[in-house]
Amino acid sequence: MVSTETRNEIEEHCGLVPTWIENLTEPASDHSWALVRDLEFGETELSAREKALIGVGVSAAIKCPYCSHFHKEEARMEDVTEVELEEAVNLASTTQYFSTVLHGSEVEMDDFVEETTEMVEYIEEQRAAAEAD
Repeated sequence: MVSTETRNEIEEHCGLVPTWIENLTEPASDHSWALVRDLEFGETELSAREKALIGVGVSAAIKCPYCSHFHKEEARMEDVTEVELEEAVNLASTTQYFSTVLHGSEVEMDDFVEETTEMVEYIEEQRAAAEAD
């Protein structure tokens, strides 16, 4: 159960204290809100829009209907379009898909890192050449 101070802070920020907050046990309850407050809602290097899109992608990947609903609504508050929401979900599925392929194929991590480095260098060279034209 969250402390009175945390309960008041949540209500001030969200307009109410969600019922699921009661499922958080001590000592994690107040800390759990602090994570949401500081990382999700706080000022960080990522914009609120970027954080919402990440939330949409992760929610889709972990197949959580609660998180998907919350983060889609959060994204809509940040003027993310339905097309952008679909793209975030598709990107999440692509990452999950290729993760499955890589793990199932037992690709050597060192080889993967080396190939990725080569690809990044090539793409950066192509971009620099295009900018020079």
